[in-house]
Amino acid sequence: MEYRKLSNTGLEVSKICLGTMNWGQQNTEAEAHEQLDYATTVGEINFIDSAEMYPIPPEPEKQGTTERYVGNWLAKRGKRDDLIIASKVASSNLIRTRPIEGDRTRYNKKNILAAIDGTLSRLQTDYIDLYQVHWPERSTNFFGIRNFENIVDEDVTPIEETLEALGEIVKAGKVRFIGISNETPWGLSEYLRVAKEKGLPRVITIQNQYSIMNRLFEIGLSEMCMHENVGLLPYSSLGGGALSGKYLGGANPPGARHTLYARNRARYNAPHLQSGIQAYVDLAHKHGLDPAQMALSFTNDRPFVTANIIGCTSMEQLKADIASADIKLSADVMKDIEALYTVMPDPQA
Repeated sequence: MEYRKLSNTGLEVSKICLGTMNWGQQNTEAEAHEQLDYATTVGEINFIDSAEMYPIPPEPEKQGTTERYVGNWLAKRGKRDDLIIASKVASSNLIRTRPIEGDRTRYNKKNILAAIDGTLSRLQTDYIDLYQVHWPERSTNFFGIRNFENIVDEDVTPIEETLEALGEIVKAGKVRFIGISNETPWGLSEYLRVAKEKGLPRVITIQNQYSIMNRLFEIGLSEMCMHENVGLLPYSSLGGGALSGKYLGGANPPGARHTLYARNRARYNAPHLQSGIQAYVDLAHKHGLDPAQMALSFTNDRPFVTANIIGCTSMEQLKADIASADIKLSADVMKDIEALYTVMPDPQA
């Protein structure tokens, strides 16, 4: 396993990060622990990503379950300091892991202090290595929304106030470093500007969607991240498994995410995306590659990527996804990928 520097922190993380979004929904606690055991021993992964809202799809009574699974595993394991553990705080009317005042939880001091204490309790740890703002509180284009036509006058927490609250929990030793997720170029720029001007913690990572079929991150954000030394932690590099090709031809494999849940089907596996998915699957087969591993390998080794977040429901998937870390795409494969991207840019949101 290759390890990479986490921005300017001195920490090194595995190029594959183990995502946990499915645990508590599609995976039992025993299955989650089996994945953790394999990933950290055989797979040599040291980076684990979670969130207070998980599992997804979100259900109020299940929120926090994923963090509890990880916490119970950490307690059973008996050591924690050799791992880099990340989690996220959310602004939402769906959150039930802490009290809602008004229409939703917010990224203000009261909410962030409550959120981090809940996360630490569920994870059974004294600190989080990387604490991320799950998505913007303001209305903007994320979660597959492409257009942005007007600024909405709305009651949202200023980024400066959010950074001040995050700074407080960093100072208290509850969090080592901070990151953002599902952000835009303006959002990243604003976080960096405010941190510099006010002497507040600087974001070191951004967790956004990126894949071989959705490279919108390369427009604006990739340049910013490379200039500012902010690492991308891409999620959904397989589009919920769609880029493996398993849903082609209208297939609905038993137990698969897009079979079970309509959520994100339109984003990753809609009818108009099938020709693009088929084209990348055919490209992989042309070069004797597994389609999922080709897609993951492409994302793994982009110059702005720090660690690629994988999410698996079976041990077979986990082993194959981790093995993608050892696959280097040839110049011929990359040439074919770029040729396909030229005629079919970013069909998948």
